[in-house]
Order: sequence, then structure tokens, then C-alpha cells
Amino acid sequence: MLCTKLYPEKVKALVITGSSGLYESAMGESYPKRGDYDYIQKKAENVFYDPAVATKEIVDEVYASVNDRNKLIRTLAIAKSAIRHNMAKDLPKMNTPTCIIWGKNDNVTPPEVATEFNELLPDSDLYWIDKCGHAAMMEHPDEFNDLLYAWLQKRNF
Repeated sequence: MLCTKLYPEKVKALVITGSSGLYESAMGESYPKRGDYDYIQKKAENVFYDPAVATKEIVDEVYASVNDRNKLIRTLAIAKSAIRHNMAKDLPKMNTPTCIIWGKNDNVTPPEVATEFNELLPDSDLYWIDKCGHAAMMEHPDEFNDLLYAWLQKRNF
């Protein structure tokens, strides 16, 4: 969204899902605990409506990232940047067509944030995925892709 705000002529359309820009919980109640696999597993499971989606492979990847100092520093920098760049005042001026696809059960970035994005963005369409948490494209990839494809067709992209 920040890129779209700064360079609108370079962005034809925008797709957001569980996005930062209005509401930030950053790391929730605490920063990632390096070396604590169970903690990382619980945090990964919390991202999804169905905790089983947080497979060992996903948990292992998150665990490796949190325990890689360089990746952790980059992740925290991104989180801090998101907090600094609240877009509420900018969104009404952004006329870029925007597709908003959101999990109805997102407890990381709550559904009311999607509604607020839709209200603030002048040219947006909001789609919900039921029984879906924060990572809609991972939890329900086929439904996510179907919604996005239909939106792209509707908008003639």
C-alpha cells in the first residue's frame, strides 16, 4: 500500500489480505521466543482457523526464521515499519482498484479491519472466506485463487 501511495502510476491494481496499514498487533503480546519450538508452534497454529494447517514444515520454517538473527531483524523491521505507516488518512485518496480477500476468522488482523479498508478505499471489493484465519491464501488456496481470478476478470485485468 505504501508503494501504491508513493507511486500510483506504477500500480495497476492491489490485492490485500490480512494486511497491515490500519491495525497492528505486531507480534501479539510478545516478541518471538528464540529457541522455544512449542511457543513458535502455538503462534503458527494461531494464524489459521484450523491449527492443523500449521504443518511441521511451516512451523520448522518459522522456527528457523526466528532463530536466524538476520531474518529476525528484517522481520522486526518490517513490523515496525507497518506500525509507523498507518494508512488511514491516505486510503481515501488511493484510487487504485483493490481486491480485499479476508478470513472471516482472522484473529491476527480482525475482520473489522477488512471492513474499514473497504470503507476507506474508494475503489475496492471485499470478499470473505469462511472458516479461515489470517493466511487465506495458505488455508484455502483454491477459494482464494477463485475469488482473485473472478475479481481480475470482472475488472478486465
